[in-house]
Formats: sequence, C-alpha cells, structure tokens
Amino acid sequence: MSAADSASEKALWAAHLLTLFPEMFPGPLGHSLAGRGLKKGIWSLDCHNIRSFATDKHANVDAPPFGGGHGMVMRPDVMGRAIEHVIAQQPPKRNLTRLYPSPRGKLLDQKMVRELSQQEGVMIVCGRYEGLDQRVIEHYQLTEVSIGDYVLSGGEQAAMVILDTVVRLLPGVMGKQESHLEDSFESGLLEHHHYTQPRDWQGLEPPEVLLSGHHQNIAKWRHENAIEITTDRRSDLIAAYMAKKHLKKEDKD
Repeated sequence: MSAADSASEKALWAAHLLTLFPEMFPGPLGHSLAGRGLKKGIWSLDCHNIRSFATDKHANVDAPPFGGGHGMVMRPDVMGRAIEHVIAQQPPKRNLTRLYPSPRGKLLDQKMVRELSQQEGVMIVCGRYEGLDQRVIEHYQLTEVSIGDYVLSGGEQAAMVILDTVVRLLPGVMGKQESHLEDSFESGLLEHHHYTQPRDWQGLEPPEVLLSGHHQNIAKWRHENAIEITTDRRSDLIAAYMAKKHLKKEDKD
C-alpha cells in the first residue's frame, strides 16, 4: 500500500452495520449530504448480515429468554461471530466505536455526535426482537445509545439517525464547514427563525432588521430570537444555557 493510499484509508470515516436487514441500507443515507459524501468517499458504509453467521440449517439468530417471558433474544454466539468478523476486517490501528441502539442507552445529543465525528468510525449492532443477550453488550463493551424515549421495531432506523447526524459533520460533506455551527444545540440553544424570498408572502414580511444589512444587529436579533424560542419550547435547554453562561461570567470575574 502506498503512502497516499494509507493516508486516504486513515482519513476515511467507516461505518459498519450488523443487521438482519442489510437491504434497508443505504436508504436515506444514499441521498442528499450523506449520499454525496458516500459517493465522494468521505465515509464508507458496510452492512453485515447477522444471519450469515448462524451455523444451524435454519440459520436461527434468536432463542427464548432464560427465565421465561415473551419474545425472543438475539443469540450471543451468532452475534459474537458477526462482531469478530467486523473487527478482523479492520486495517491495523483502526478502532471503531461500538454502538448498540437501545431505549436504555444514553440519549444521543450534539455533543456525542461531534465526538463520534472525530473518531475513526463506528460499528453499530442493530437489535431486533426483545434485544441482545447482555453478555455480548458487556463482553464487547458496546455503548448503548438512545435516540428518544420511544420504542422502534429494530435498531436500523436508529442507526440511520445516528449516521446522518454524524456524517454531515465530516469535513467535506457540507458545502461550508461552518454552516453547522448555527444549528440547533450547537450553541446550547434552539435555532433562530429563517426567512427568504419573496419579501412579501400572503401579506407577511420578515423582520425589518434582517433586511437592514447591519450584520451586528442581525446577529443580535438572531441570538435573542434563539433565546426566546428555547425559553418557550425547552425549559431544560435554557436552564442549562443560563447556568453555563453564569459560570463563564464568574470565571471572568
């Protein structure tokens, strides 16, 4: 491998998905920003069919839970072989962050998204049925991640959300890298309102300050608008924002 190839391989952000439904991908990830980034080689996507690692003639991947109860649990032996296969595929020194979408997991937020975008890539284990044998989660140190307080039929949809949030932050995916800096949650606030042409629509016009060309006043309006929206819609976010602002003021004093 040449030095150029080695540098390119190192720069590539890799996503490996373990799923029973590889045909679901790339799905939405093949379009818009994520899709363009995929075509440009900024990131890669490999799907691994968990059922391929079953060894019995029926290719079973699940079994009844010990202790009884409803539903089925994904087998640790099958999943273990699938995970080992992905690990063995990786080039030397590439470490994939191991994720398992789960309602029990840490809530996905923009801080976590930024951290994932700065890693070398991810391995996402997409669960089904009642979930994954706990021994697999512990043995392979899978980080459980939740995208919200609700239950999906499987981890595939959550994996798409995780990947979309991360990929858009990779260098070269967005037209202007600074574009995401005003996104909701980046500053701790929800994003301000947006307006565009035509100026008069249904008798409604945008705030006059946005047409003034005075950049300082526009920035001030947008910041105040973001605070107003966050205060109205997310008391938890505004409380955290104000607390952080207070700490910064104390540090200056």
